[in-house]
Amino acid sequence: LPLPPGFSLGRNVRKEKFHKSQHWGYCNNVAMLVAEDKPGIGGEPLPGQKLKPKYSVFPAGMGSDAPAWVAFDKQVLSFDAYFEEEVPDKNQEPYRIRHCKIYFYLEDDTIQVVEPQLKNSGINQGTIVRRHRIPLPPPNEDQFYTIDHFNINTEVILYARSYKITDCDQFTKNFLRKMGVRLNPPASRPDDPYTKERQKILDSMNPLRPYERIDTLKQFLEHDGHVLRFFCVWDDPESMFHDPRELVLHYYLSDDTIDIKEVMPVNSGRDAVPLFLRRDKLPKYAPTGLYQPGTITSRTVLNVFGNLVGNRGHYILDNRKTGAVHQEFYRDSDLKIGAVINVWGRKIMLCDCDEFTKDYYRTKYGIEDFTPVPYKALPPPKPEKTFPPYNGFGSEEDSLCSCMGLLPKPPQKDFKKFMEKDRSGLESNILRFLAKLVTDSPIDKDRKFIICYFLSDDTISVFEHIQRNTGILGGKFLERGRIKKPGQELFKSEPSEYFKARDLFVGARVCFHGHNFLLVDADEYTINYMEQHANEFSVADTGFILKKLKDIAEPRCREIRQVFAAADPQHTKVIEYDPFRNLIVSITDGAFSEHEVMTLGRYYGEKEEYETDLHFLLAVAQEQLKKNSFENFGQLSAVLEYNDREKCGVLPHQMCRTIFKSFKLPLADDLLQALLTMFEDDHKQVEYKKFVDGLNWRENQIPAFQTIKLPLKNEDDWNGQPSSLSAKRIKYLPLLDDLFGREE
Repeated sequence: LPLPPGFSLGRNVRKEKFHKSQHWGYCNNVAMLVAEDKPGIGGEPLPGQKLKPKYSVFPAGMGSDAPAWVAFDKQVLSFDAYFEEEVPDKNQEPYRIRHCKIYFYLEDDTIQVVEPQLKNSGINQGTIVRRHRIPLPPPNEDQFYTIDHFNINTEVILYARSYKITDCDQFTKNFLRKMGVRLNPPASRPDDPYTKERQKILDSMNPLRPYERIDTLKQFLEHDGHVLRFFCVWDDPESMFHDPRELVLHYYLSDDTIDIKEVMPVNSGRDAVPLFLRRDKLPKYAPTGLYQPGTITSRTVLNVFGNLVGNRGHYILDNRKTGAVHQEFYRDSDLKIGAVINVWGRKIMLCDCDEFTKDYYRTKYGIEDFTPVPYKALPPPKPEKTFPPYNGFGSEEDSLCSCMGLLPKPPQKDFKKFMEKDRSGLESNILRFLAKLVTDSPIDKDRKFIICYFLSDDTISVFEHIQRNTGILGGKFLERGRIKKPGQELFKSEPSEYFKARDLFVGARVCFHGHNFLLVDADEYTINYMEQHANEFSVADTGFILKKLKDIAEPRCREIRQVFAAADPQHTKVIEYDPFRNLIVSITDGAFSEHEVMTLGRYYGEKEEYETDLHFLLAVAQEQLKKNSFENFGQLSAVLEYNDREKCGVLPHQMCRTIFKSFKLPLADDLLQALLTMFEDDHKQVEYKKFVDGLNWRENQIPAFQTIKLPLKNEDDWNGQPSSLSAKRIKYLPLLDDLFGREE
């Protein structure tokens, strides 16, 4: 019946619940609402009062202290149930039995009812009751269902619908037993009468067209995407040259089909086709030849009555398959390395397979021997590429590039080497040597040249030292470029050899375009560079030189010791460079170059230690800062103090260098590094306050300093001794110990 106007069912229900849960009472002569579960004086329940238990059957303090949503996370009790539903106005089914699942979630006591979907049921199935806490039926609707209300072979009422629980899963049974619930025996589940009647009708129906079900879904699901690959060869007898044709056979495990592709060699002259054999089941070759169309069918159908009944034929399937032709197809068990298969009259040999195929046969059939059959002929030897001889036009590299392709390209330069060995800061990457002409002419004998070797592109330039009143103009003597070594044929196919850095050293004789030069000296940078890259320059490799000297001098060990002792009559354990050089030359009979003797002298010489003056370096730094008008010392000190977290007055060397670089301090990096090193303490920490005070040219200006004048090198007084030698006195005892061992 329709509700009267102004009447709200939800509001009246809430009022009823409110009046049931609350009642009027008096407190201090004041009327007020008092809850039903409020006890009387002393905590004793009032007459007729029912108190709700605060805890479960287990007393407080037992079990885990974890909350329920943690202890029972993802734990659900599952019950099998059904309910009966009336079907009015239908004679075929007066009632309907609907089976469902009741899920009880332990973490929050929520309940969900789900009905499995049936095919062609015509009913909206799935979730019947969504997951939430369900109240008990009246008159206890203020309480909710808990685990105590569920058991097998009992009924529960969810929103006025009665569900009969018939069984539950094993996890639910174990959980209820642990909770102390005595489980009832499982109840039988009745069948739906209408569904049962429909199933009888479906079972009695026969299809109009008989068919035989061939289920290949399992094979497809297990082996979809799994393909065996074999490498094959077919010796075509009808080809003009009887050359073998390479093929690739794919066997698809999902449906036992085969396809074959041909590997087309380059410039074979054959038409490229997508497939040699399209994908299909490959029959084994029948001895009687090919079958006619229609001979092989997947089923045999018999006409039982013809057209007698209602002018319609009645067909049945011949389960005996009388007269059926059984044709065999190639399976995976028929394919193996070395086998010959018949592909529609063509004999194809399986020669090899891939790793997946080997693993498949190793796992399924236990085959371990996968020795491939050689089928590819050895490739013909690649003809050696020859180039025509150089014709004299342009450079050799440019002429060679015209032979590499139809469109000549300029020769490629070694850009990586150029970037590594180009001038960078104080690194010039230029080796400079002092040279003289090897000639008998008294005019040319005194001429001096500077030979510069550029490491970035292996080019050489020669400059002549300007001498007054000689009648010879100095300056550029040879343009910068690569220089060929003498004695090579001009017009040849092989590339010419050019002078490299290892060909230039002190004492070497070189010929540049018919001019013979003797290298008599080198600058300090060149000697240091060669010693730092001793693996590229054997004349600067101390280990190689000692081994070479040991092989020569070892038979005369005692004699050589006596010769060196005689050169040191005062027993100072050191000798001058001239006697040392003469001794090495006499021992080696001139086998050592001047550079090798110089390397030994520098290695075993006494190093002259120079103490750098701190005031001199600070004066240089202040002069640079003054020229660049740098006065930001206050902010520099503030930044240094900010980075000093411990306020100890010192900072690491690298941190100070980074801060000074951020202020763009106009000082060279080597000068800055030297100054920072001088202000370091015993723990390699820089005292930044003293350092900044030393740089402050406004407050702590250092008096002007005198420029240190170094004596100029007198190149006219050349007596064979290298003027760039850093040590003039040689310690010969360590040399003898390295050569012959320590003398007892």
